Amino acid sequence: MSGGHFNYTQHNIRDIFEDIEKEIRNNGKIKTSAELKEEGWIDSDWYEKYPEDLKHYEYPEEVIEEFKKGVEILKKAYIYAHRIDWLLSGDDGEESFLSRLKEELNKIN
Repeated sequence: MSGGHFNYTQHNIRDIFEDIEKEIRNNGKIKTSAELKEEGWIDSDWYEKYPEDLKHYEYPEEVIEEFKKGVEILKKAYIYAHRIDWLLSGDDGEESFLSRLKEELNKIN
């Protein structure tokens, strides 16, 4: 595996933006039976009292838009950290660092 200068912690950034993307996708949607089971399915009496627990939390559109901005920033941060990691680890030279950085940034734009 390449890289390692940052002990692969740049992947934590990717995990964060993927979690935020999941929140965006699930915003206000009804939970699947698998999701309810994963949460520790509560008896049906509970859901009759608290039907909102059958759905994912619903954030206002303004909040979702800010989540989307955050995801874009985090994606760029991940790309920069990853490419710099490879450069500092000796896996990329300066020219390939610059070309790969540009290529990966263009993919998200």
